[in-house]
Amino acid sequence: MTTTRFAPSPTGWIHIGNLRAALFNYAIARQNGGQFILRIDDTDPERSKEEYVEGLKADLQWLGLTWDRIERQSLRLDRYAEAKARLVAEGRVYECFETPVELDLKRKKQLNMGKPPVYDRAALALSEAEKDKLRAERPSHWRFKLDLERIEWEDGILGPISIDAASVSDPVLFKEDGQVLYTFASVVDDVEMGITDIVRGGDHVTNTATQIQIIKALGGTVPRFAHHSLLTGPDGEKLSKRIGALALRDMRAKGIAPMAVLSLMARLGSSDPVEMRQTVQEVVDGFVLGHFGSAPTKFDPADLEPLTARYNAALPFAAVADRIAALGVPDALAERFWDTVKGNITFLDDMAPWWELFSKGVKAEVAPEDADFVAQALGLLGEPPYGAETWGTWTQAVKEATGRKGRGLFMPLRKAVTGRDSGPEMADVMPLLQVKPHL
Repeated sequence: MTTTRFAPSPTGWIHIGNLRAALFNYAIARQNGGQFILRIDDTDPERSKEEYVEGLKADLQWLGLTWDRIERQSLRLDRYAEAKARLVAEGRVYECFETPVELDLKRKKQLNMGKPPVYDRAALALSEAEKDKLRAERPSHWRFKLDLERIEWEDGILGPISIDAASVSDPVLFKEDGQVLYTFASVVDDVEMGITDIVRGGDHVTNTATQIQIIKALGGTVPRFAHHSLLTGPDGEKLSKRIGALALRDMRAKGIAPMAVLSLMARLGSSDPVEMRQTVQEVVDGFVLGHFGSAPTKFDPADLEPLTARYNAALPFAAVADRIAALGVPDALAERFWDTVKGNITFLDDMAPWWELFSKGVKAEVAPEDADFVAQALGLLGEPPYGAETWGTWTQAVKEATGRKGRGLFMPLRKAVTGRDSGPEMADVMPLLQVKPHL
């Protein structure tokens, strides 16, 4: 059975970059009738916060990305300790004593000599007596001993990958304070949870190489890997808060439609055009992992607004009836109100100013040269309620009285009634007006 996972660290709010991994893994699982696991990487007790756990669950639920089960790595520390003990006994995990400062000096010396900054495995040469002496002086950390061979796999996005393990340092699996690191906890979980497919960012390619060896050392089956490109800003710059709200919770608060987010992210960076979808299942059905490329992918938060507008405009009245009722729109006018404004809003909150206009009116916006014309025109308009024929009847009367026609007739009247130079058809606006326009 296809089993995928999304494994965020609850050290901050989930952002648009995290979503790519979540969505891609979700789509693969759902396309194959498999399982999608939400796995919380909360092994760092200082940085992990419960509010972030609840926040990321809320964000995924907002998007409609449901998980089949949830796991907490903080509840699996015994599994990591047991796996470590096995690999220590087999000589694949070994104890090291260098301090961060000592390691940094080693790296600088290697670079100065024109060598790659790879850990020299000095700890493997220590005798038990030397280790005992060092244990009394300082804490230790633990590394996985790589087999110095080429590590190869067929990547679902990048194609054939081959990395020489000799060019990579033996990865640290446990820190000096005993905390298990992502490299190891993730592999133990992937093996024990039967993960078959893993899609993640291109910055994990080297991790994948070392983790493949750890998976094999644990007796696990190597999953299918794919590494998607990383997002950049609209001009190719590194993603930062300067380009707009990147956290999903900020997008939700702004009124961005969840389907706008999913529709964009399911195609951005692929050879397929972005298509507005109305359901999560449509997104899943149209997702093709192999159509994504390796080049950095430009993301502009502004692209979500027209997609949100398109999604909202396609909503049936029943989906917004409660919101419209909350604005105070009478039941008799509610559906007509929605049909009139839905093509002229981006966010659903944009309905409120329209009802404010229809229910309370607006002071006519009149250019000085049109003041006499508008005053005369408003004198020819009766009191509400108005009907669908009111606009045509009124403008015809104004045309006959003033001689104006075309844009010179219609635009000043539109601005006088709505205070705007664009919007819904005026024949649809008039029946919604609760008060007569005034200067």
